Amino acid sequence: MRTITTRRRGLTALAALTASTALLAACSSSGGSKSGGDATADGKGGTVTLRIGTFGSFGYDNETGAKLYAEYEKLHPNIKIVESNVADGQKYWDTLKLRLSRDSGLADIQAIEVGYIAEATASTLAGKWEDLGKTGGADLGAFLDWKEKQATTADGKVIGLGTDIGPMAICYNKDLFAKAGLPTDRTQVGALWAGSWDKFLEAGRGYQAKAPEGTAFHDSASGLFNAVISSEKVQYADAKGELDYKNSPGVKKAWEVATAAATGGLTAKLRQFDEKGTWNAGFKNNKFATVACPSWMTGIIKDQAGADNQGKWDIAPAPVAGNWGGSFLGVPKSGPHVKEAAELAAWLTAPAQHAKVFAVNGNIPSTKETLASAAVKDATLPFFGDTPVGRIYSEAAAGIKAVPISRWDGQVKTFVTDNGILDIEQRGTDPAQAWTNVGKLIDDKIQK
Repeated sequence: MRTITTRRRGLTALAALTASTALLAACSSSGGSKSGGDATADGKGGTVTLRIGTFGSFGYDNETGAKLYAEYEKLHPNIKIVESNVADGQKYWDTLKLRLSRDSGLADIQAIEVGYIAEATASTLAGKWEDLGKTGGADLGAFLDWKEKQATTADGKVIGLGTDIGPMAICYNKDLFAKAGLPTDRTQVGALWAGSWDKFLEAGRGYQAKAPEGTAFHDSASGLFNAVISSEKVQYADAKGELDYKNSPGVKKAWEVATAAATGGLTAKLRQFDEKGTWNAGFKNNKFATVACPSWMTGIIKDQAGADNQGKWDIAPAPVAGNWGGSFLGVPKSGPHVKEAAELAAWLTAPAQHAKVFAVNGNIPSTKETLASAAVKDATLPFFGDTPVGRIYSEAAAGIKAVPISRWDGQVKTFVTDNGILDIEQRGTDPAQAWTNVGKLIDDKIQK
C-alpha cells in the first residue's frame, strides 16, 4: 500500500507499503475488532462478519478514513465489517502466503501490495484466489489497463482489484532549505534536480555544505533506492517477467545513487517505517530536509510532522517520473463468504469510493474516471499550503509506464534495502561487500 490531496480537506497517506508481525496474532483470532480470522455468521438475524486484512492506511475505516465500512453496513444491514490493519509488508506477505497454503486463518478480503502481486498471480498461488472478474460485479474496465493486467493470471483470472497507485515526487522542508541557502520555491527546487537523480545528489551535497546542525539532506538511502528503482524502465525482472536483478540497469542505477548518498553523508541513516518510531520522529524534529514522496507519503508527513510543522513542507516533481507502491484487494477462495466478500471488494474499489477515499485520505486512485477528475487534479492540502498537490501527482501519474514484475520483486527489494543498503548506511559496510552479501542472501532464501 499499499499511497494527496482533497478538494477541500487534506491528503493523508496510503502509508507505507509495509506491514508487521501483528498479522500473525490478528489473523489467528476469530473475533474482536483486531481479528483477521475467517468471516462468521453470528446467528442473529443472519448477520455476516466480513474481515479485511490490510497494511498501512487504505482509508476505508470509520475513524480517520472515509467511513466506507459504516456506509456499506448501512446499505447492507446483514453485513458487519472488521478490519485488521498491521505494519511490516514483508512479514505481512510471508504470513499471508503461509495461510494461503493452509487455507486457514485468512481474512475474507486480503490486501496485496504491488511488489507481491506477481507472486500472487503465479501458478503456485493463483488457484487460492477468487476470480473477481466473474464474482462480485466489479467493473474491470474502470481500472487503469496496466493496473488490471498486473493482477491477472496467465489464464485470464483477475485475482485483485486496484486500490491506489504511487506516483512519485520529492517532499522538502522549506525552513531547512532556506537555512542551507537553497531555494524554497517549488519550481526552482524542482529545477535543481530535473531529469537526473545525479543532480539530486548534487543538490544534497550543496545542502550538506551549509546544513543546519544535526540535519541531513535525505531521510534514508533505502527510501532513495526505492524511489530511483521506481523510475526505471527495467527493475528486478526482465522482459519475460523473470527475476534478473543482477543484470538490471535499473537496480544498478538505484544502487549507485543510494550508496553514494549513504557513503557521502547525505542521509539521516534512518530505516523507514521502523518499529521504534525513530523515522517518524525525524519528521517532527526536522532531522532531514527531503524524503522521496510517492503520493501516499504525504499523509505520513502530515501525521508525523504534526501541526507545529504545518506550512514548512512543500512538494516538487521528482527527478524522473515513477510509481512506488499501490495495492489490490483479493478474496481467498477458501473463505466462508466469498460472494459477499467479492461484492464488498468491488464496492470499495469502485470509482465512487475511490473518490471518497481520495477526498479524506489522499490516495491517488487506480480508476481512470477518478484519476482524470477535477477533484483530483485541482486538489490541495492544507498541511502543504498552496501546493498544487493534485496537479503534481496527476502529472506524475501520466508519466507512469508499466514494467515487468517478477514473483520475487518484493522479497528482493527487502533484501537489497534492509540487508544491503542499511548495512552500508548504519554499519559502515563496504558497498561491494554489501552487494555480495545481498546476492548470497537472495540465493539462499529464494528458491526459483
